[in-house]
Amino acid sequence: MIGLERMKDISRSSPSKIVFLVSDGLGGLADPATGETELESARKPNLDRIARMSLCGMTDPISTGITPGSAPGHLALFGYDPVQHDVGRGIVEALGIDLDLEPGDIAARGNFSTVDEAGIITDRRAGRLSTERNAELCRLLNDITVKGADISVVPVKEHRFVLILRGEGLAPELTDSDPQQAGLAPRRIEASSPQAGRTAEIANEFVSQAITRLRNESSANMVLLRGFSRRPDIPLIPEIYKLKPAAIAAYPMYRGLARLVGMEVLSTGESITEQVETLQQQYDRYDFFFIHFKHTDSRGEDGNFAAKVQAIEELDNAVPGLLSLDPEVLIVAGDHSTPAMLAMHSWHPVPFMLKSRWCRPDDVTEFSERACLAGGMGRFAATEIMPLAMANALKLDKFGA
Repeated sequence: MIGLERMKDISRSSPSKIVFLVSDGLGGLADPATGETELESARKPNLDRIARMSLCGMTDPISTGITPGSAPGHLALFGYDPVQHDVGRGIVEALGIDLDLEPGDIAARGNFSTVDEAGIITDRRAGRLSTERNAELCRLLNDITVKGADISVVPVKEHRFVLILRGEGLAPELTDSDPQQAGLAPRRIEASSPQAGRTAEIANEFVSQAITRLRNESSANMVLLRGFSRRPDIPLIPEIYKLKPAAIAAYPMYRGLARLVGMEVLSTGESITEQVETLQQQYDRYDFFFIHFKHTDSRGEDGNFAAKVQAIEELDNAVPGLLSLDPEVLIVAGDHSTPAMLAMHSWHPVPFMLKSRWCRPDDVTEFSERACLAGGMGRFAATEIMPLAMANALKLDKFGA
């Protein structure tokens, strides 16, 4: 990998356009009954048509065998080393809902969740709680007081909320209470640095008071916290790649991540059709577009194979709107795999394809895991996608003499 500093040296501005469509949780595993993955099961003539014109492969977001979170998975797609730039989930969620944060504020991503009488998690998302009910519960928790910190609980979407801790001497080096799978008990939050001891006590006291206030709730009777973080110092996409980038994303977390790396976040509807319409309306104003499609991930996390297949078909139906613009570079990729068979993020490589006038199309005839593994890119690091996109958009100068 050439590194972001050297990319700054050879990147240049040009009129060409890059459209980067990210289907969250794209990769899957075969249904034992059919032997086909979600992608292989879906009817997707438009994605398959792109594959026949593209350079294809499979990407590893972090490293072989490592399961990515959403933030590191996306950072890798944008060319950042996700291990070097370890961005906490909390700050990304906070930025995604436009919270006005002070430099010392600590943010954590929260889930309303369900535990049984033994304190074991039965549903990490409380049945994908409605956003309206989420807001009511956040109001219930928002007047919790703990000595040493001002506390804010802000609804995000569905079961998600943001916890903000503000005060002197706080530190974000805390472990998560969320084990990120059902069948386990929530974890006690621990300090992972000496200076974070008091902050861990404050966070645990918040959880304790929240449990008391939620005790009469049938489903949302627990809060799970993860990704304690402050806003990091991170290089920006306009500086690295000389791009004027825009993000078209409906979910707050991905809007926050886009803001963090210097993209302008555009207003859009929630459906992929509305997102493509936003792209068409704003196409002349920017030269890089990140479009985020969430449903492939959420249906995979629900363990609903058929619904994930349907989400892929929903995405495919919107693809002609992208092709009608004929961007110089069109990329379709994913930030990680979320197989419905596992109902969670996984370590499996992710299908990828890049269409441009200057790529060398391979023999791939459909967009799927098995087909892309035989593509011209083979299996490669997701951090290499941006240099490949920039080269195919003729936005890179020669390296060296």
